[in-house]
Amino acid sequence: MVCCLATPGARAQLGIEIVLDQQQFLKDESMPIKVKITNRSGQTLHFGKEKDWVTFSVASHDGLATAKLHEVPVPGEFDLESAAVATRRVDLMPYFDFGQPGRYTIGATLKVPEWNQEINSKPTQVEVVRGTKIWEQEFGVPVKQGSPEARKYMLQQAQFLKQLTLYVRVSDPDEHRTFRVFPAGPMVSFNRPEAQVDKESKLHLLFQTGPRSFTYNVVTPDGELVLKQLYDHAGGPSVRLKSDADGFIFVSGGVRRMRAEEAGALSITNEVQTRKP
Repeated sequence: MVCCLATPGARAQLGIEIVLDQQQFLKDESMPIKVKITNRSGQTLHFGKEKDWVTFSVASHDGLATAKLHEVPVPGEFDLESAAVATRRVDLMPYFDFGQPGRYTIGATLKVPEWNQEINSKPTQVEVVRGTKIWEQEFGVPVKQGSPEARKYMLQQAQFLKQLTLYVRVSDPDEHRTFRVFPAGPMVSFNRPEAQVDKESKLHLLFQTGPRSFTYNVVTPDGELVLKQLYDHAGGPSVRLKSDADGFIFVSGGVRRMRAEEAGALSITNEVQTRKP
């Protein structure tokens, strides 16, 4: 089926919009976007039956099309009633060649089978940055038999809109394959992050986020963040990582501060407990 471009009336009745929670990404970092579809047509529309019901395009800052590595999968059929909004989430990073730092323009096209038309979104810009390497360490992934697989932890920093952000990257030793990249959080420029790898090959990371505040992260060899804690320096010894005789790594010299997510979970737990006989 050949679709025609939407008329101005059709675009007013049906809208597609790209929504991003951030505009800057490190190379190989996940690039999650939300596709927001708004139906004001007065009729129920059906989407998702065809694989290419919504497609994406990416262009570099000079206007050249960015190579598509694979088709972006957006599975799931659904009906969108009039006056309703639907949102679908996808990660574009694995499906386009964002290898070169710079600005990119992203667009989305929605096919409307009932009208035999296509609706285009407004273009949205993102920036891909290379980041500055500030620490790295190779390690072996524990295995039950045979030689361990070699990988590398890397810390990178990048600045965007006057905010310095610390990133964690897990790759192979030659950096040809990246397993995961994610932002650990904002950091201050006058403090160097402290990183240690424990006997289970987990990365323990402590970095300063404010004049007296610190963030502590624990990351697995697959790049999964399994622990995040906040600490405040209340005077006395400086906040730092230490290890005991058994190799257990912990934060010393800081006072633990509950995160909002932890406080909310604790409140729910306490509420449930008080209701028990």
